Amino acid sequence: MASTKLKSASELFGRPPPPNEGRERLIATAIDLFYRNGFGAVGIDRVIAAAGVTKTTFYKHFESKDDLMLAAVLRRDEWESQALQQAIRKRGGTNPAGQLLAMIDVMDEWFNDPNFLGCMFINAAAEFPNPHDPVHQAAAAYKHRSHAFYRGRAIAAGADEQAATTFADCFTVLIEGALIMRQTHGRNDAARAVRPMVEQLISQYLPKSQSPKSRSREKAKA
Repeated sequence: MASTKLKSASELFGRPPPPNEGRERLIATAIDLFYRNGFGAVGIDRVIAAAGVTKTTFYKHFESKDDLMLAAVLRRDEWESQALQQAIRKRGGTNPAGQLLAMIDVMDEWFNDPNFLGCMFINAAAEFPNPHDPVHQAAAAYKHRSHAFYRGRAIAAGADEQAATTFADCFTVLIEGALIMRQTHGRNDAARAVRPMVEQLISQYLPKSQSPKSRSREKAKA
């Protein structure tokens, strides 16, 4: 169930402390500006001004805007991956199926952030569609690791290799579909919309696992 209090991404995931060093300030500023405005719409001068550094500082750490864009996607990957898994463990505990359902709950809260502007990795891959572009590859790497995480949770829940792969494929489609539904349709209930299908997937492919919902139902019958 969605929280009655809207949470920002900062409240939900936590934010790293404000950077003091020039390179880190440039990256943190670039992440924010690229996420809010798109990569192509933001020039180097704007990032430099917002970060409060000089051009000399910029070129000391980056050869070009391309280098900064890549660094921004990689740093966002590092932060978001850690923060998302912490949020999932906090809500889902150590139960693999519980963690998968917890991801839907985390997304539901994120989707209700008034500053939600989509998935930065989908945005980056779409803005740089060439699969050989370093920014596209960095964004795709995040998505590949997400798929591997879902597959790993399925195996931890007792699924064999083939079932775990099928589960991860289907779960990925639901997660990505929910992200697109939220971003393009404006549906902040998109995570809730896919939850019944996620529960069905867990029931079908992870029959030996018990999600928190399943355990609560068994207690109610006892």
